[in-house]
Amino acid sequence: MTDSQLIREIKDGNIQLYSELMRRYQRKILAFIYHMLKSAKLELLAEDLCSETFYKAYRSLHSFREVDASFSTWLYTIARNTVLSELRKQKASSVSFDEVGFIPIAPPEAVPEHRLLQNERMSMVREAINSLPEKQRSALILREYDQLDYQEIASILGQTVSSVKSLLFRARSSVKVQLEPYFGESPMLEEYEGMKMR
Repeated sequence: MTDSQLIREIKDGNIQLYSELMRRYQRKILAFIYHMLKSAKLELLAEDLCSETFYKAYRSLHSFREVDASFSTWLYTIARNTVLSELRKQKASSVSFDEVGFIPIAPPEAVPEHRLLQNERMSMVREAINSLPEKQRSALILREYDQLDYQEIASILGQTVSSVKSLLFRARSSVKVQLEPYFGESPMLEEYEGMKMR
C-alpha cells in the first residue's frame, strides 16, 4: 500500500495501519531528531521526541492534506517543530558542542593510526555541522543524511527552494572554512559527511 492508501484507510477507522506508517518512517525521523539534538547534547531525548512526533502526527492525521505536502514532508515538519519546542524549553539551543571530542574506546596503540585519524576527522566535521545556525544545520542534515530533494526541504523549513539552496551553500561554505585549517585544500574534505559541494 502507498502512504496515501494507508492514510485513507486510517482516516476511515482502520487505525491499526498507523503502525505500518510508523515502521516506514521511524528510523529516518529518529536519525533526523538525533542530529538536531546533538548540538545541544540532548541526544538522549531523541526516542521520546520521535514518539511524540508520531503521536502528534496521529492526532492531526485527519487534517493532513496530500495536496499541501507529502506525508514524509509533513512528518519531518512535525519532528522539526517538536525538537525546536523542546530546545526552547531546555534553553539549550545555544549550547556548543566544543568540549565533546573523539575519545577512542581502545588505547591508541591498539587502534590503527589511519582509523584513529579518520574518526577524529569525522568528529571534526560533525562538530562543524553542529555549530551551524539551526536552519543551515537542518537543511544540511535533510539533504546529506536524509537525501531529501530541495522542494521537500523547502516545505519542511518553510522556505523557498532558492532559499534552501542558499542555506546549503552557506552551510557547506561555513563547514569548509572551519575545516580548512585541518584539511587544507585536500580533496579528502569532500569525502566526509555533508561536504559534497553540490
